[in-house]
Amino acid sequence: MNGSLSPNTQAILLLTAPLLTGRKSGAVELLSPAEYRRLAQHLRSIQRQPADLMASGSGELSRECAHVLDPSRLERLLGRGFQLSQAIERWQSRAIWVVSRADAAYPRRLKARLREAAPPVLYGCGDAPLLEVGGLAVVGSREVTDELIAYTEQVGAQVAETGKAVISGGARGVDQAAVRGAVNAGGLGVAMLADSLEKAAVNRDYRGAIMDGRQVLASPFDPGSGFNVGHAMQRNKLIYALADCALVVNADLERGGTWAGAVEQLSKLHFCPVYVRSTGDPSAALDALTAKGARPWPNPTSTHELLALFAGEPQVLAVSSPPEPSLPVPRSPVAMVRETPQAASATAADQLFAVVRAIVREYLAVPRKEKEIAVALGVSPAQARQWLQRLMQEGTIEKRKKPACFALTEARLFE
Repeated sequence: MNGSLSPNTQAILLLTAPLLTGRKSGAVELLSPAEYRRLAQHLRSIQRQPADLMASGSGELSRECAHVLDPSRLERLLGRGFQLSQAIERWQSRAIWVVSRADAAYPRRLKARLREAAPPVLYGCGDAPLLEVGGLAVVGSREVTDELIAYTEQVGAQVAETGKAVISGGARGVDQAAVRGAVNAGGLGVAMLADSLEKAAVNRDYRGAIMDGRQVLASPFDPGSGFNVGHAMQRNKLIYALADCALVVNADLERGGTWAGAVEQLSKLHFCPVYVRSTGDPSAALDALTAKGARPWPNPTSTHELLALFAGEPQVLAVSSPPEPSLPVPRSPVAMVRETPQAASATAADQLFAVVRAIVREYLAVPRKEKEIAVALGVSPAQARQWLQRLMQEGTIEKRKKPACFALTEARLFE
């Protein structure tokens, strides 16, 4: 074992990580994400944590978990201490760090937005706090034209001026161009990899920015794992979860990871607004994403406009393509509350509240008082109180007494 990892992280690695030996360790199979989630839920319900499974006399606890997982399987997995030590030594030689959901250093955005679906473990190389900065997720295909590469690099350079990060998947093509544009302009880059973190960590193309504290590579998958389509699909949600908004530069209609990730975000996850490129050559895929709820990228011309976009205030921007008369450009939450008549449709009200919910979820990564929330939203205490009451009713937040404040519910910040 290694003292640099918390006991909880060590336990989670033993239960879920290949540790250089592949998917199986001898005759015992690693816990799948769903299996680990059930085990962690049970441990929480009895006020225990993963590290307790490794403590002296933990046999009784293993038996308490028997209805969730075979105790003998738990014992064999937790007995892989030597393999874990070897894996840690290998990771450290490549400057790879490891955090688990049980660690304070685990990205709060992932906990708040993915909840129990947040990966049990994250591996990374570089400045881990960059995962909390937020910014623009930029996604697109691997095979793209030189014109789109130049366009993407320009977007990345523009984001660099805001102090926020470009967040992408690290694949060749659009992903790498976006982060390259940001870091070359002195900005910040976050690459959420689906494979080969070990190789990327020693790649000279990343080393300079990593050493300068302007680049972080991260992955929820074993650092030595190769490419896997399923992993690529799974990491898409992490990219969106870390971002304030997202831009799809290009995609293949109804196929490929970029398309699948954008559709999942638009139809199910709703972590952040999704925009599509609105200049250059037309794209059937981008048109289809617009029909599913994506917005045309408004091509901000200043840092102020781009920051307003990150803050959910697209009304200050000039959209390149006028919206349909029936679909006005969304205004900020404050403006919508003050200007929407009482007879506004339920759909408009739901859209407004969805924006408020996303802002409050992110803001309450740290518990806040009602007055602080009202100031952050730019509304009266009475209006803030109304929204907070609705969020409590749906189980998103809770009100605490000592000290008096609001916080995300326990389920939203589960390990």
